[in-house]
Amino acid sequence: MMPLFKHPEQFEAFRIKEGESNRLVVICDGPGDGLGFIACVEIFDEGGTTPPNTHKEADEFFFVLEGEGRARCDDQWVRLKKGDALVVRAGSEHVVENAGKGRFYTLTVMVPDENFSRLIRSGVPDVLDDDDMRVLKGASS
Repeated sequence: MMPLFKHPEQFEAFRIKEGESNRLVVICDGPGDGLGFIACVEIFDEGGTTPPNTHKEADEFFFVLEGEGRARCDDQWVRLKKGDALVVRAGSEHVVENAGKGRFYTLTVMVPDENFSRLIRSGVPDVLDDDDMRVLKGASS
């Protein structure tokens, strides 16, 4: 079977709902690529946050690409900065938020997908600007 390969210009961006502070850039997933997981870059605008949420079976991995944030997993808060990794285990209520100036970017992977891809793709398509593309291409700030 051939490997899956994409350039950043091929990634699709969505907001789950109109007016949300976060965008999700789908790198690969089930609906688009026939996979059992989703990998995306989550872009948190200043003040952006996820709603408190829990995944029944999925573990969720966050790797900070740029910016500063913080996360609450159950009752524990942790600070997040570039290069930090966080794994939220299935069943743990969590929140991730931008705690700095500018945008906060995380590589986010959820295994298994638990229909997260469908939720994202049913949202509002969005665009990526030059700053977003710089981070997606791995260029330093």
